[in-house]
Amino acid sequence: MSKPLNETKPLTEDHQWSAGKHLTLNIPGAPSSTSLSPSPPTLSPPGYLQIGDGCCLQFDFPEHSKGVIVISVGSAALTSELSVHSLDTKVLKVLNVSRAPEGLPDKFLAHIWSGMPGTAPLHLRLKLLESVLEERDDFSIHVVANPESQENGGFAASHFSESPLLYALLPLLFINKCAFGCKVDLEILKSLIKRPYPVLLGIVGQFVLMPLYAYLLSLVLGLSQPLALGLVVTCSSPGGGGGYLYSLLLGGDITLAISMTLVSTLAAVGLMPLSSSLYGRFLGVHQTLHIPFLKIFATLLFIAVPISTGMLIKWRFPQVSKLLLLVIKPFSVVLMVGGLFMAYQMGSSLLNKVLPILVVAGVTVPLVGLMTGYLLAYLLRLPIAQRRTVSIEVGVQNSLLALAVLQLSFPRAEADLSSQAPFLVALSGTSEMLLLVLLHFAYRKLKDNT
Repeated sequence: MSKPLNETKPLTEDHQWSAGKHLTLNIPGAPSSTSLSPSPPTLSPPGYLQIGDGCCLQFDFPEHSKGVIVISVGSAALTSELSVHSLDTKVLKVLNVSRAPEGLPDKFLAHIWSGMPGTAPLHLRLKLLESVLEERDDFSIHVVANPESQENGGFAASHFSESPLLYALLPLLFINKCAFGCKVDLEILKSLIKRPYPVLLGIVGQFVLMPLYAYLLSLVLGLSQPLALGLVVTCSSPGGGGGYLYSLLLGGDITLAISMTLVSTLAAVGLMPLSSSLYGRFLGVHQTLHIPFLKIFATLLFIAVPISTGMLIKWRFPQVSKLLLLVIKPFSVVLMVGGLFMAYQMGSSLLNKVLPILVVAGVTVPLVGLMTGYLLAYLLRLPIAQRRTVSIEVGVQNSLLALAVLQLSFPRAEADLSSQAPFLVALSGTSEMLLLVLLHFAYRKLKDNT
């Protein structure tokens, strides 16, 4: 993962270039190190402290590796002391700092261990007795993913589309969406146009409150930049396509659910990049986010075309409409279970590497969304069915759209790391909604028997 440095010099005379263009340390008596290579040149200001020859402030280093950083202290006295701290210990840990072996009186060795991919700023402090000679925090280590780990269990959003089960479920999905079109009530649709309060509540919940929650949660949990951004982008996504499926099974308003999904997906064209960019700047991530407008348009078509077909069938072929309504619930349950199975299958390798703290975040996001949506609808005194629908639409995000945004926006290592968040949110949301459906069915059956 090291970059060839045709335009830069070796760090010091004590370093040498290996045949593979990796920069390695060659210090007599010092422990062997993993490759540490400079990023593109950036002039280092003069002073005591220096890494390499002063041409660079950032260095690449492979993930899950041990190594040594050689730090020069110039003309500082032999009795000076150096402390080195990583400002992101999830990405990089400084194990210890020691003086270099004899023959290198002006150098210290910082022994490091790298964790997940990311960038860890370093804080260096050089002291003589009780006086601080120099203090720097402009050096950083950019931990990059190993190619082997990408090949053996790496995660990519495209794997989801390669699942054979997806193609088996597509016909059921299309028929099910047509059946939902048969459930649309034109009178309710007209009333929503006149009084769009539930739809506006969904917009506020999805694009204002949920991204704010994701940002605050990432600060509380101390998530690294890629994970925090992945969580924010996920919570900035529109309602998921399964929202109206859950509304059907949980006694919500189907017409409202379909309307909210369509409107929020359309609004995502402007509000999703706005929200993601705002919180990305707060998190210190300045990369440009690429919003997949074609995917958003495809999502709109995938929802609108079969539902419109179902509405047409209801109008022209009422008998066919009755048959479709008979299969809507069993098909919905099959699709829920199939989607959950695909999600677990898709992330089997990822689940072995995910941080426990991120699992906590993934579990809480759908729950907070459900409660937020219901509270907003309750305060507006909406009917029970509409409260449930608003709750579901805010709590169920289109995580696949978030995955697409992250995969298009960043290099592979950072994209795969940040994609852990939308995957876990999708997995948690589907599992929690399935549990709610089962509890709802059990409650209804118990109520009917009594």
